[in-house]
Amino acid sequence: PTTRALAAGTTGETVWRESPLPGAVLTRVAASHVRVGTFEFFAIRGDLDRLRALADHVIARHYPDATGALDLLRGVVARQAETVAQWMALGFIHGVMNTDNMTLSGETIDYGPCAFLDAYDPETFFSSVDTGGRYRYSAQPTMALWGLARLAECLVPLADGEADDLVTQAQERLEAFTPAYEQHRLDLLRRKLGLGRAVAEDTGLVEDLLQVAAAEALDFTGLFRDLARVLRDEPTPTLDRIQDLPRWQIWQDRWRTRLHGEGKDPAASAAIMDETNPVHTPRNHLVEEALAAAHAGNLAPFEQL
Repeated sequence: PTTRALAAGTTGETVWRESPLPGAVLTRVAASHVRVGTFEFFAIRGDLDRLRALADHVIARHYPDATGALDLLRGVVARQAETVAQWMALGFIHGVMNTDNMTLSGETIDYGPCAFLDAYDPETFFSSVDTGGRYRYSAQPTMALWGLARLAECLVPLADGEADDLVTQAQERLEAFTPAYEQHRLDLLRRKLGLGRAVAEDTGLVEDLLQVAAAEALDFTGLFRDLARVLRDEPTPTLDRIQDLPRWQIWQDRWRTRLHGEGKDPAASAAIMDETNPVHTPRNHLVEEALAAAHAGNLAPFEQL
């Protein structure tokens, strides 16, 4: 779920960042542009009237079944758990997960220094400003929960009841994030492996595959595309790079046994995988080449990309 780019227009002005750059305005379309940071803007000023008006607006627009501030928190937690799980299943790295880049609608926004994983490494980060890896791929669920905790701090003063009890209720809603996220992620990764029903051993099957991917530095998108090709006896350019073949054979035998237990033809499982796993993701080196050329006044690589 993401905001959409509608248009980019130059302003004729110079903007100073690391260096002088041509100014422009990017226009985005979203269900709304309310972020956790919008709530913080009023909360840190103690402006409860505007904070309450903002919460009422978000409830009416995005969570009409919510019965109050803490019920709104419950809804946002659930939606963010699903969104971040989809990031992780696609190897997407947001880049700057601060509270001003977390929408209440659950749409991905302001992901300028983002990237998709090439060689699988859960500690990967790309943003030039994120020198410590705060927003690295593996940390995204943790950072989402951190942002939701900031939202909870803004919403608790709007709820009725004893302060300690309200904090406990807010904490309970925050604690629902991790199991919801983990369940969504597991469900998505099951489909990436061609599996339809839930079996307890699936968690181990998924994590062991990702350990192989990390050890072998396998392309994340290519890995899952190749697994469908395995079922069709087609060439597998990503999997052909694996060095530890005994380890790989053990995992593949487990996966094939699990697929057999689904009772589907291998072609049907491959079809599920093809529907789930993208053919292409934006490759970082190609994006960088297009950006560098555009800065030099040549938009041809951008248009081709």
